[in-house]
Amino acid sequence: MNILIVGNILKDVYLNLDARTEKFETDKNNTKWLDLAFNASEHHFFHRESTLGGAAISLEVLQKLGLEATVSDSNLDFNSDDSTPSDASTHRYILIADGQVSYFSPSKFTKTTFKSPDKTPDYIYIDRSANLNTDSASKILDYLDNNPNAKLVVYVQSFDAPSISLLLPKAALIFSETTNIPDSVNQDTLIKLSENQLSFTNITENISVDRVDMLTHLSLYSIASATILGSFILGKSVEESLKLARLNVENSKLDTSLSLSELQSIAENHHHYQDDIELVAKNLVLPPKGILAADESGGSIHKKFEKLNIEDTYDNRRDYRNIFFTTPDLEKYVNGVILFDETARQLADNGQNFVDFLTSKRIIPGIKVDHGLENFTNEHSEETYTKGLEGLSDRLKDYYQMGLRFAKWRAAFTVTLDENDTPVTPSDFAINENCRILAEYAKACQDANIVPIVEPELVYDGNYNIDLSAEITSRILDCLFSKLAEQKANLRACILKVNMVLAGKQEHQSTPEEVGIKTAEVLKAHVPSELAGVVFLSGGQTPEQATANLAEIIKHGPFDWPVSFSFARALQDPALFAWQGNNANVDSARTAFLERLKENQKALKKAE
Repeated sequence: MNILIVGNILKDVYLNLDARTEKFETDKNNTKWLDLAFNASEHHFFHRESTLGGAAISLEVLQKLGLEATVSDSNLDFNSDDSTPSDASTHRYILIADGQVSYFSPSKFTKTTFKSPDKTPDYIYIDRSANLNTDSASKILDYLDNNPNAKLVVYVQSFDAPSISLLLPKAALIFSETTNIPDSVNQDTLIKLSENQLSFTNITENISVDRVDMLTHLSLYSIASATILGSFILGKSVEESLKLARLNVENSKLDTSLSLSELQSIAENHHHYQDDIELVAKNLVLPPKGILAADESGGSIHKKFEKLNIEDTYDNRRDYRNIFFTTPDLEKYVNGVILFDETARQLADNGQNFVDFLTSKRIIPGIKVDHGLENFTNEHSEETYTKGLEGLSDRLKDYYQMGLRFAKWRAAFTVTLDENDTPVTPSDFAINENCRILAEYAKACQDANIVPIVEPELVYDGNYNIDLSAEITSRILDCLFSKLAEQKANLRACILKVNMVLAGKQEHQSTPEEVGIKTAEVLKAHVPSELAGVVFLSGGQTPEQATANLAEIIKHGPFDWPVSFSFARALQDPALFAWQGNNANVDSARTAFLERLKENQKALKKAE
């Protein structure tokens, strides 16, 4: 197969500026803009790198896929060591500073020429870089009329361009990065591209890439579209083509896309990782890191904000979560982050959704899937069960498509005593029902290739001693693992999130040593050895109390499975108090959050 690319070969000059010496202005959205109103000789940069862009990228991608490709009116050939690159028609400057990208491009690009090829191509590809006038478009149409076996593929940045309007009726395939798509466009020929997603009809692939360190979004579009085109020509399915394009984007560097064999090797390993939920579970509990629980429901986060007089708005909720996810070096302290549904659909500062942003930092994103607590309607109406099984399988499929790879479901058990200090709740009925629901949830997750975190929590807010806490926690764990066995859940792909064994908040406070001894005893006696791992919830403890207790539990190992933390308030509260709803305090909030991460990692390292 032969592809003729019609487009401009560009020269991209990357300057990684030193933000410490450059002059920047910050706008009301906290975006930094470079002040160029001074002598350009004063610029300081870490390094300068030049590479060919535009049609050259498409050419390289197609040739590395093993296809015969040329650029119209150019001798550029990546398969030839003796080839002299054609002069670039346009220079672009890409300025990088403090993780942000700016572009300097001419207002008028050189017009793209079309030269009839000596050999009739199988495909004519109008590249993203093409700057066609109507005369050039007419010449292409005339050529297609005289060579009916040649197929036309068009990349569209704007459907309003006159030259594009001429070519569209002939197009067998259309790439578009614009959302303003006319009704006349055949959806069966349309591939949609954005910085974060590739899609064709109902098939999507989410992209996770740090474009500052990897490549700019200008190159992203070119690599993705050329890979999809090449994959189609090679007979790949739509799903496989989109996946190969995503992997090429995520693994390419400047001027270095991947060969077909490299892509297929990565795809095979990636498929293994994505489908091997045992491996995902193992990665979630790798020491010495934990899991950040940032999955507060709307009601929970409202109460948090209300206590500090922070307005509960969509933007404030996003800004609050953004503090944690954008904390420098977060990936050094956590393997995964549990999100709430709203958060999973919000955007980080760089425009990526939080799921893709975390994935790009090699942090596994997860999701809370239960729908909260509901009272039983029988004689146990003072106790609760957890809602959310209805429609769960469909939600899990959607979450998997979004890139989420584990889930969490919480069941809560409250201890109440009669006048003789005999426990009234939790009843056997409540334990049995909640553990049955947890097991059904776990099996649904594993059927959807999602790792389940099962969370039976004995609520800390009660007047009971540590021995009773140990007894009830043991009963709950025995019932839970019995129900998981009934569902034939794979424990090697399942994580237990559980309370520490300690006296209730209204009882005298248990010492860390007491907590360490009792918790270790219960876990060792009631948790199967094949489980992927155990993570502890902080459950209303102070940040310092939770960390001290964690350290003592670790001391009383070793355990048959990794042991770590999955804290929410014990990690977040110091940052929340520092932030106070004011983004001027973000740096202080991140510092407070980072301090808690470091302290908990120290607790985990005591086992090494």
